[in-house]
Amino acid sequence: MPMKKLANYFFQGLLFIVPSVVTIYVVIQAVVWMDNLLPIYVPGIHNLRLPGVGILIILAVITLMGYVGTRFVRNPFFLVFEGVLERTPLLKVIYSSVKDLIEAFVGEKKRFNQPVLVTVNQNPPVQRIGFITENDLSQLGLGKEKMAVYLPFSYGFNGQLVVVDANYVQMLDASGTEMMKFVISGGVTEI
Repeated sequence: MPMKKLANYFFQGLLFIVPSVVTIYVVIQAVVWMDNLLPIYVPGIHNLRLPGVGILIILAVITLMGYVGTRFVRNPFFLVFEGVLERTPLLKVIYSSVKDLIEAFVGEKKRFNQPVLVTVNQNPPVQRIGFITENDLSQLGLGKEKMAVYLPFSYGFNGQLVVVDANYVQMLDASGTEMMKFVISGGVTEI
């Protein structure tokens, strides 16, 4: 068998195995990490752990809190707790930022659903895919012609927020989910 053909088989094998193994590894590590947040041991039996029970309890508590929050629309205990967090200087920044980020993905007012093409350089012309997070920045004194656009980075879940003139923003006819996947994959995912 020629060496070139053998190398081709090796690279095809990489294409099949590496994405699957990495995905399975990440999922297993996430489950183990979450399960270790609340380890459950059997009383009376030394070092006998019940794996998976911790994650089930965490998922049940989160679901129950979602039910209570939805059903009883902001109970007084939660309002007091949230009020304390929003009045504490450092905690306010952390809490409100995380809350806004979670709401952007799963809240009623989902963000990252308006994909756009932003011109970031005129000469030579360079454009980046982003998502409008705010159409009107007049409350910042910037006027209605400016907008906030989030530009995600490839191969990560971070990015940068830029304020651009609306003239440099072009709406894309695509779903936010597909465009986010396209950007995060570095443009190699089919759209």
